[in-house]
Amino acid sequence: MPISSRSLSIGTNDLTQYTLAMDRCQPDLAAQSDGLHPAVLRFVKATVDGARKHGKWVGVCGALGSDPLAAPVLVGLGVTELSVDPVSVPGIKARVRTFDYQLCRQRAEDMLSLESAQAVRAASREIWPLD
Repeated sequence: MPISSRSLSIGTNDLTQYTLAMDRCQPDLAAQSDGLHPAVLRFVKATVDGARKHGKWVGVCGALGSDPLAAPVLVGLGVTELSVDPVSVPGIKARVRTFDYQLCRQRAEDMLSLESAQAVRAASREIWPLD
């Protein structure tokens, strides 16, 4: 689907790599490169806030869109479209349908102040357990 002038798309794989200064092609660093790191999430939030001021919506492409623990956080930060790998579409779609948007917003904001991707993953798993 072509990106219109009314939208922005965040490539989470590159954003994560550049934000964390970790080359995802280096095996010793790739395991530490996680798009749910609060620094990456703060960039997502800043992008959504900036886009909203200009009447644009924000989509996410990359591995993070297919991550079931990331979906409620991204929705809570105001991301309006998740690009999901074909195999994950049914599960992510079903998961998103169950979200309480206000809870997603409140909890996603809280997660921006956590110290690590592991802490964000643990909080997401506690709030929105995986089936």
